[in-house]
Amino acid sequence: MEQHGVQLDQETISCSICLDLLMNPVTIPCGHSYCMSCIKAHWDQEDHKGIHSCPQCRKNFIPRPVLGKNTMLAALVEQLKKTGLQAAPADHCYAGPEDVACDFCSGRKLKAIKSCLFCLASYCEKHLQPHYDSAAFQKHKLVEPSKNLQENICSRHDEVMKMFCRTDQKCICYLCPVDEHKGHNTVSAAAERAERQRELEVRRQTIQQGIQDREKDVKLLQQEVEAINHSADKTVEDNEKIFSQLIRLIQKRSSDMKQQIRSQQETEVSRVKELQEKLEQEITELKRRDAELKQLSHTEDHNQFLHNYPSVSALSESPHSSSIKTKHLRYFEDVTAAVEELRDKLEDILRDEWTNISLTVSEVDVLLPQPEPESRAGFLKYSCEITLNPNTANTRLLLSEGNRKVTLMNQDQYYSDHPDRFTDYCQVLSRESLTGQCYWEVEWRGTQIFIAVSYKNINRAGNGCQFGFSDKSWALRCFQDSYELWYNNISTTVSGPGSSRVGVYLDHRAGVLSFYSVSETMTLLHRVQTTFTQPLHAGVWVDGVFDFASAEFCKFK
Repeated sequence: MEQHGVQLDQETISCSICLDLLMNPVTIPCGHSYCMSCIKAHWDQEDHKGIHSCPQCRKNFIPRPVLGKNTMLAALVEQLKKTGLQAAPADHCYAGPEDVACDFCSGRKLKAIKSCLFCLASYCEKHLQPHYDSAAFQKHKLVEPSKNLQENICSRHDEVMKMFCRTDQKCICYLCPVDEHKGHNTVSAAAERAERQRELEVRRQTIQQGIQDREKDVKLLQQEVEAINHSADKTVEDNEKIFSQLIRLIQKRSSDMKQQIRSQQETEVSRVKELQEKLEQEITELKRRDAELKQLSHTEDHNQFLHNYPSVSALSESPHSSSIKTKHLRYFEDVTAAVEELRDKLEDILRDEWTNISLTVSEVDVLLPQPEPESRAGFLKYSCEITLNPNTANTRLLLSEGNRKVTLMNQDQYYSDHPDRFTDYCQVLSRESLTGQCYWEVEWRGTQIFIAVSYKNINRAGNGCQFGFSDKSWALRCFQDSYELWYNNISTTVSGPGSSRVGVYLDHRAGVLSFYSVSETMTLLHRVQTTFTQPLHAGVWVDGVFDFASAEFCKFK
């Protein structure tokens, strides 16, 4: 019990910083006690903040408290020392190969706990005590133990380097400005340190702000990850329900069709069998009559024959010829053909719309958009093959080269009626819908042409159907030596070298649409910065007096 009490006392009067018995103990305003050297060192590190805190309870003090020795604790520590609790230092207090040794210990040296920049020596706890007790050492600068104290000695004058040469950016002693650094810009090392410390703090603040900004970004990205996962899981679940509904709908239609066919089959077979039975009855009756006529024809008695002939002849009038005409063995085959046509239409819809859906999925991107390429090789990384949709082509336009080329003709071409067809102007849209980052080039000839991008729901006739004349499309009007950018019926003059080839770059997510003159080099003609609300389609408006103007979407190797 006595030993336990002694142990408790030792823990009570130990410094929570160095974990040893209090040396030159001081008590700060919050009531916690520390070694004077330990709390001073701790607060020295907080001087730049202007706020000093207790290492245990974290209470802040403004201004820095003045420290005074706690005589009661000091007496208690001395009393415990006399009990032998600190009779001999443990092995871990001796200096090892990697430790800074005390310069004043004889024999086996103890670990140094401080180094003095004035004395250029390192001290263990025992030999450091005079620096705390004697007024002669009050101005000495104590730092954490260092093996590099000799680097503070001038190799030329063997003096402590307490000055700094700003001209040569090196530490010097007070004699160096007399000869080697004569006329140089010199200041005290403390002054230079203070200035560099201010710069360092500014840099630290910048770095700390960068850390805070990046921590916010990391948090935002983590939230994005959670949002992406939640959205993806919900979308997969919703899509599974939608496709299950589609499958059930198709299965129901298949079952309904099967039931309808079987019902019609039963009706038609019943009608045919009913007619068949009627005909078989007629055959039986005709056979009976034929037998009676045959029997009459074999009567040898002329008088008997003539007597019976009127009655038999009246019942044996020639029946009408059969009026039944069968089909050419195609009963339900037309149903199959109709279903096949439905299947083909669904395949077309799925093929066209699936491209849009797939592009919509690939457009999901939470990171910052990529910068616009700086060379044609960079643009070609985003090249896409554009094909024109015949269902949108004006009847004066001829499509060729696998629907990549459009030519203005002087007579109508044969196209079937379609609600997507442009009727008032010689325009055509691409089959592909465009999202993400895309690049394509158009080779053109003629007097003028509009190279455009447009939403699919642009009017096909009437007001606003022309590319660039509504808020649903953007169009670069190309002449032989000049350009105009049209949007929402407003034109902007564009300067740039004339070229028969125009490059178009689209970053749908970033809202960037750029037109380039392409020859041996690429020259930016105009850049649009906006927000696209739907997938876009490439388009051209071929204008002229039927001079066989044309535009071809280039195919890249």
